[in-house]
Amino acid sequence: MPALPIPETAAVAPPPLPHVLVVDDDPALRALLQEYLGDHELRVTAVADGAAMMAAFDREAVDLVVLDLRLPGDDGLRLARRLRERAAVPIVLLTGRAEEADRVMGLELGADDYVTKPFSPRELLARIRAVLRRSQITAQTQAEAVPPDDRRRALRFAGWELNLRTRRLVAPDGRRVELSNHEFNLLVAFCGAPRRVLSRDQLLSLSRLNHAEVYDRTVDVQVLRLRRKLEADPFHPALIVTERGAGYRFDSAVETLF
Repeated sequence: MPALPIPETAAVAPPPLPHVLVVDDDPALRALLQEYLGDHELRVTAVADGAAMMAAFDREAVDLVVLDLRLPGDDGLRLARRLRERAAVPIVLLTGRAEEADRVMGLELGADDYVTKPFSPRELLARIRAVLRRSQITAQTQAEAVPPDDRRRALRFAGWELNLRTRRLVAPDGRRVELSNHEFNLLVAFCGAPRRVLSRDQLLSLSRLNHAEVYDRTVDVQVLRLRRKLEADPFHPALIVTERGAGYRFDSAVETLF
């Protein structure tokens, strides 16, 4: 009896490597990072300035940006702001040891982490992997922010409307305001407990930030970012009020739309 032919199995393409865009004016550092990160299962594009960064960003998908804050002729904070306005791509800043104010501002603008120069490529790799891991977890849980059996369509508060299904926030004047995943989840948590004081631990749990690797004051940073989008004066907030020693209170009635 002739042997039966062995069926061919279709080749399964391996998943694409995460694409990291390195922006630094030092050619030696760019070459080093391109080689080192490339040897550790990352695809790396390295460019010298903001124009090349935006061109690379337009040309192909980028999973994470490593951005030097001190680029000759470019304002790193301005570039970080442009990136954050454009997409939710994770950002790791490269800064000098004396640039604490820039680091804080960069984090407030939406950067995910920073590394101070001089640094070891191994440390940068560890931070890149941690940020990519947090980003992946956020993407996987994004759809879980609103349970499938939740019949609520939208929430209204102080003239604002938050659509829970499209994740769209509309200002009282009709402007659409973009929210990051963390900002959306945090706002849903606040709207779920209007005029109640919520501790930082409660907000970590309710906003699902506890699913990620978090650092000290993570909630405070996210609250500050959300205030910048909601409050007429973020430094004298009327909606998200600080309760000293206790946490935060969302000071508005919330209407639920079905």
